[in-house]
Amino acid sequence: MTTESCRPIFVLGCPRSGTTLLQQMLHSHHGIAFPSETRFVHVAYETRHGFGDLELAENRRALAEWITRGEDTKFRVLELAADDVIEEIVDGPPTVGSAVAAVFRAYARAHGKPRWGDKRPSYFRRVPMLRRMFPDAQFVHLVRDGRDAVSSLTRMPWFKGDLYAAALTWREAVDTGRRLGARLGPDTFYEFRYEDLVAEPEDELVKLCAFLGEEYDAEMTKAYQHARRTVPARRTWHLRTHEAPNTRVVGAWRERFEDEEADLVEHVLADRLRRHGYELTGVPRPAAAQLAKFHRLAAHRWRTRHAHAVRDRIAQGREPNPVASLLTGPVPLTGRSED
Repeated sequence: MTTESCRPIFVLGCPRSGTTLLQQMLHSHHGIAFPSETRFVHVAYETRHGFGDLELAENRRALAEWITRGEDTKFRVLELAADDVIEEIVDGPPTVGSAVAAVFRAYARAHGKPRWGDKRPSYFRRVPMLRRMFPDAQFVHLVRDGRDAVSSLTRMPWFKGDLYAAALTWREAVDTGRRLGARLGPDTFYEFRYEDLVAEPEDELVKLCAFLGEEYDAEMTKAYQHARRTVPARRTWHLRTHEAPNTRVVGAWRERFEDEEADLVEHVLADRLRRHGYELTGVPRPAAAQLAKFHRLAAHRWRTRHAHAVRDRIAQGREPNPVASLLTGPVPLTGRSED
C-alpha cells in the first residue's frame, strides 16, 4: 500500500456540481469508504473549545456523545453502533481531528475498506480547517458549468438564496479551487470537470485514481447500483445518481433560465467559464442595477469570510489541545462487509 492510499480524501465543489455522484463512485471502489454527508466535521471543529481539554477522558466522552447522538450531526447515516464509536473516541488520542477520524475509520472498517473519505460541497470554504485536522488529506474539486450549476441550485427546495447568491457561490468555489491548486500542488489537490466525468467516466476515474494512489476499479462506473440502494427516492434532487453516467442534463440551463437570467449569469461568470473550457454564447450586458446588486452581495460575502477567518485565528490561539488527527495509516480490518 502506498503512502497516498492511506490519506483521507475530501470531495468539494459548488453545490449541484455532481459531488454526490462522485461520492457514490468513490465508495464503489474496493478500497475506499465514502459515506453520505454527515455534517459534524466542521461543527466539531468550530465548537472544539466547548469540550475543554481533551486530555481528560470525560471531555472526549462528551465530544463523542455529541458526534454520535447530536440532533444535527447525521451520524445515523453511517449505520454504526454509537456506543462502540464513543468508546473508540474515548480510548483514542486527545485531539478533535482524532475523534472525527475515529468515526470515519469505524465506517471504513465496517465496509471492509482501508481508506476513508468525506464529501460536502461547502468544504471548498473550509480547506484550512480540514488541513489543520488532517494534514495529509487529499482534495478533489469537481467543477461543473456555472450556468448549469446555478440553474440547478436555484431550483433546490433547500437553497435559501437567489440567482445572485447562487452565481456568487459558483464563482467563489472555482476561485478557491484555483488558489488551492496553486498552493497545495498536484499531489494534494485535483480538479476536473463534471461534463468530462459523465461523458467519459472510465477515462476520468482512471486519472482520479492515479492521483489518489489507487488502482482503478471498474465498479466505480456502476455506482448507480449502490445509489439505488442508498440514495432514498425522497431526495429527488439526487435521483440522477440512480442512472448510469450520462450527459442528459449538460447544457440544461438553456431551458431552465429566462433570457434575463442567462444574460446575468453568463456575464458575471464569463472569465471563469472561459478559463475552465466552457463555450460562451455572447450574451448582452445585463442592466446596471443587476450588476450593482451582484457586486454589493459579493462585497458583503467577502467581509463575512474575512471576519470568519479572523475569528478562527483568534480561536487557534487559545486551543487547549492540538487539533490534528493522530490516527493515520490504513484502517486495520477485522473482516469485510458487503455493501
